Amino acid sequence: MVRTELREHVFKMLFQVEFNRPDEMPEHLRLYFESLEHATDRDQEYIQTKYEKVIPLIPEIDALINAKSTDWKTKRMNKVDLAILRLAVYEMKWDPDIPTGVAINEAVELAKRFSGEESPAFVNGVLGRLAGRPDEPVSRGPKPKPKPEATPESKPEAKSQPEAKSEPES
Repeated sequence: MVRTELREHVFKMLFQVEFNRPDEMPEHLRLYFESLEHATDRDQEYIQTKYEKVIPLIPEIDALINAKSTDWKTKRMNKVDLAILRLAVYEMKWDPDIPTGVAINEAVELAKRFSGEESPAFVNGVLGRLAGRPDEPVSRGPKPKPKPEATPESKPEAKSQPEAKSEPES
């Protein structure tokens, strides 16, 4: 499996945490792996390892999410969005193999696929603020390049006015 697919499976396992007791999760993980047709042992190990790394960090991850989300704290948040955000925050803060931009983009893609219409913008906004871009627009289009400021060297010189011809004296 490619990393995007593996991430999706970790997200699905994290989603289940909201609806099952911690002591039930090992059995859910086993049943989940049995249902995967094309997962190799290596894929399953990756999914389980990442899942197990995220779980103990959930209180700290939730505190980071709560600090950056406005009006929606983790207790009230859509559970799909919460699972997506938890995984992305883990990748941004604790997984050195995943660049921040990749974690954000992959989270937005998961939100497009599994959550509501406004979720991609919400996920992008929270993660953008967490990444230190407080004014990050929620659109995924390219940022416009800033216009270069005029410096004295780059300002065109003012054209001098032609001198008025004086009539010759007679």
